[in-house]
Amino acid sequence: MFWNKIASLYDLFENVYNGKVYKNTGHAVAEHILSSDVVLECACGTGAISIAIAPCCKKLMATDFSEGMLMQAVKKCSRFDNVSLCQANIMALDCADESFDKVVAGNVIHLLDEPQKAFHELMRVCKRGGKVIIPTYVNIVKNGKSSWAARFLELLGLDFKRQFDYESYQAFIRSMTDEDVSFTIVEGRMPCAIAIINKQHEPAIGTTN
Repeated sequence: MFWNKIASLYDLFENVYNGKVYKNTGHAVAEHILSSDVVLECACGTGAISIAIAPCCKKLMATDFSEGMLMQAVKKCSRFDNVSLCQANIMALDCADESFDKVVAGNVIHLLDEPQKAFHELMRVCKRGGKVIIPTYVNIVKNGKSSWAARFLELLGLDFKRQFDYESYQAFIRSMTDEDVSFTIVEGRMPCAIAIINKQHEPAIGTTN
């Protein structure tokens, strides 16, 4: 698996190439977390967002499909006693409906064959009145081409199913929900667009497990 292979080097790459955004994305997500929140994080990777969320919430369950990434996240999150880490598939979460106050999925939606299915899972496990927060790198530069970093990662074996600029990312998220959605962006060499979906409606019939 690509992510297992690069897990030990991922933080180095991010910090050298895009360190400002890598760090500040976690802080931007943490602004939406309350001290009473029970939070699910999918695709936690090495824990870059996790360590920003953990001090702000009651409990954090951080998950990833890659065992290699989880090993790195365990090291990073070891100082927090309110964090549990486990392997999970974002496409089929083993969690009851409306289990979490906040649900976070960072830099994963553009890598999935069926992003709508994952999106519905994130919405399903989020409580009404809660938020689903989806940060995603925007890799398209002004000339319509991928950034060189995205092209480099593709050469290493990363399979981008979609790539976005800020406007196309907003349209993509809005196409999957009629909930209230707001967006913010963390600027830097490779910016990160953050979608914040405020869940208010009953889940649509047929979207739950």
